[in-house]
Amino acid sequence: MKEGWEVKKIKDICDKASSNIVQNKITNIDGDYPVYGASGHIQNVNFYHRDSPYIGIVKDGAGVGRVNIYPAYSSLLGTLQYILPRKDYLLEYVGYALKSLNLASFASGATIPHIYFKNYGESEIPAAPLPEQKKIVSELDSLSGIIEKKKQQLKELDALAQSIFYEMFGDPVENEKGWEVAPLKESVIEMFLGPFGSALKTECYVNKNDSFCMVYEQKHAIRKTLNVETHYINKEKFEALKRFEVHSGDFIMSCRGTIGEIYRLPKNAPIGIIHPSLMKIRIKEEKYEPIFFVRLLSSVIKNENTSGNCVQMAITAKELGARRPILPPLPLQQLFASKVEAIEKQKALIKQSIAEVETLFNSRMQYYFD
Repeated sequence: MKEGWEVKKIKDICDKASSNIVQNKITNIDGDYPVYGASGHIQNVNFYHRDSPYIGIVKDGAGVGRVNIYPAYSSLLGTLQYILPRKDYLLEYVGYALKSLNLASFASGATIPHIYFKNYGESEIPAAPLPEQKKIVSELDSLSGIIEKKKQQLKELDALAQSIFYEMFGDPVENEKGWEVAPLKESVIEMFLGPFGSALKTECYVNKNDSFCMVYEQKHAIRKTLNVETHYINKEKFEALKRFEVHSGDFIMSCRGTIGEIYRLPKNAPIGIIHPSLMKIRIKEEKYEPIFFVRLLSSVIKNENTSGNCVQMAITAKELGARRPILPPLPLQQLFASKVEAIEKQKALIKQSIAEVETLFNSRMQYYFD
C-alpha cells in the first residue's frame, strides 16, 4: 500500500439509489433524456433521475455485476443500481475500482441472478488521495481509449469488406448486375442437417479421455461468426452417426432460430458430427470460392429472412438447395477473396495489438486495485 493510501469499504465511500423504471411502462413515452438498461441505451423519455454523471451496476439478470459510467440527465431501468461516490472520490476512480472486484461473484438466485449492495458494499478498495486518483484515472482512461479506437478500426474494416462485396457484386438478392443464378444444390457436393431425435442427447457424451469424435453444437447465443461448442461421443455412437460427419474445410451453418450464421471448419479441425441445429455444406470449389461463399450465403439468407412480414426460424437442406443465389465468374470471386484476406491480415495485427494493450491495462488495474 502506498503512503497516504487507505483501505475503505464501498459502503463508506458511496451512496446507493434505486430506480423504479420498468421498460414496458415507458414504451409510449418520448423525450430527450436517455434511459439505460443492461444492454445499453433503451430509449429516450421526458424525465431523468440523475442530473450529474453516475455509476450504474446491473443488479438483476443477464450481465449481473457489470459496471458502467452514465451521463448526466439520464436514468436507469429498475434492474440496475445507481452508485454515487461521495466527496473526495472521483467517479471514474471508483468505477475502475468496482470493475476490479468481479461483482458477479456476489450473485445469488438460480433463475434470475441478483446482487445486493449490502453484500458487495462490504468489499474494500484502495482509497488513494485525490491527486493520485486523477493520475490513475488518466492512465487507465488512456489505455481504455486506445483499446476502443482499435476496436472501432475492426468495425470499420468489417464495413469495408461488406462495402467491397456490394461494390463488386451488388445486392445478391436484387441481383441488379444480372449475374448468372442457379439452384444452390447444383453447386454443392453435400448438404444435410444433423441427426434428428434423441441421437445426440447429453447422456451419450463421454469423458474426453475416452472420446472418439467431436460433436459440433450451436451455442445458445450466436455471435457474428458461429460460436461452435464441442462435446465428445464414443466410437460406437460415432459409427452409428458416421453419415453426419464433417471434415476440415466443410461449412456448418445455423439452421434453427437465428439462421444463416456460417462457420468453416479450419484445416486442423477434427472429424466431427453435427448437432441437429446445424447444417453441413460442402461446396464445389470450381463453382464458389469459399470466402465469397460465406459472405454470399449469409447475406442472402439474412436479407430474405428480414425482408417480409414473417421471420423464418428454421431452414431445411431441401429449402436451401432450391435457393438460387448469384454465381459470378470464379476469377471475380477470387479477386474479392484476396481483398478480404488482405483485410483479415490487417484485422489480425489490430487484434494482436488490442490483446497487448488489454494485458497492460489488466496489469495496471491489478497494480492499483488488487
